Amino acid sequence: MNLQQRVEILEKLGNYILSDNTEWKQAKERAALENTWFTPEFIELASQSIAHSFLSKPTLSAFASKYQLPDHNSSPKKLGIVMAGNIPLVGFHDFLCCFISGHIQYIKASSKDQVLIKHLSQKLMEWDTSLSKKIFFADMLKGCDAYIATGSNNSSRYFEQYFGKYPHIIRKNRTSIAVLGGKETKEELEKLAADVYQYFGLGCRNVTKIYVPEQYDFVPLLEAFKKFNYLADHHKYKNNYDYQLAVLIINKRYYMTNGSIILYEDKSFFSPISQLNYEFYSDESCLMDELRLNSDIQCIVGKKAIPFGQGQNPAITDFADGVDTMKFLLSL
Repeated sequence: MNLQQRVEILEKLGNYILSDNTEWKQAKERAALENTWFTPEFIELASQSIAHSFLSKPTLSAFASKYQLPDHNSSPKKLGIVMAGNIPLVGFHDFLCCFISGHIQYIKASSKDQVLIKHLSQKLMEWDTSLSKKIFFADMLKGCDAYIATGSNNSSRYFEQYFGKYPHIIRKNRTSIAVLGGKETKEELEKLAADVYQYFGLGCRNVTKIYVPEQYDFVPLLEAFKKFNYLADHHKYKNNYDYQLAVLIINKRYYMTNGSIILYEDKSFFSPISQLNYEFYSDESCLMDELRLNSDIQCIVGKKAIPFGQGQNPAITDFADGVDTMKFLLSL
């Protein structure tokens, strides 16, 4: 396939994702059954975001133009991709970058998120049978020219051991934070709630910690966050909430809650499911300078950064961990 054909078939895939196609509906239902963290609401949110933000023809054409992709990849490489499974289709951006650059990909899908990526890949191969020589799924990745692996800080050590001698991108744990000024409107706080609650907080772009000015009034924030109180009806989320609450009560720690999330003062960027850490600051400019240099942070949400409510809406050029996947692929 030439570049134009790759762009067109990706656009077709975007339209398929936005359709009411029966096969696609069934695939989403299977994904929700296999992983109960993948609720229909969040599967829809993730797939719609991919279709709208990545798979329109103007977006794909501009993306290809930015990297001056040739019509044909005259020397395609074998790329091994280890995908994470924390939120639906979290590995799709790596798939897209490899596909549009014309390389051959061998995918190790996460057991938590294999239904959707395999289904969409199969649709591409149905529409163009030549792609059966470009997209493969494997339980073990051997004999590839380069690797992209996403996982935890622990698994990254194994990735370094296995893939370190090859060209690679290895991603570790990251999370996102928000900086509040104290004068946010109810609408802005409700948008922030989406950054915190969507995908149950499991994504690296989820806000797991907020910075607030001294003497901050938490009541409006807790009230605005009640917009997502229905998530407390989800059994796995509720189990986490009950456990974290019990730990704080037993240890006589100070906390605040609205019934669906716990606010707890902690210096850590990372917080357990159902808990949102907070910390006070005195100088916002100094704080922002420090945060921008921290390698644990994927996104900063706030009036001077990513707008409230947009944490889970990356553009096609927003690369995980700030590492340009396309530059890596073009360097092979």
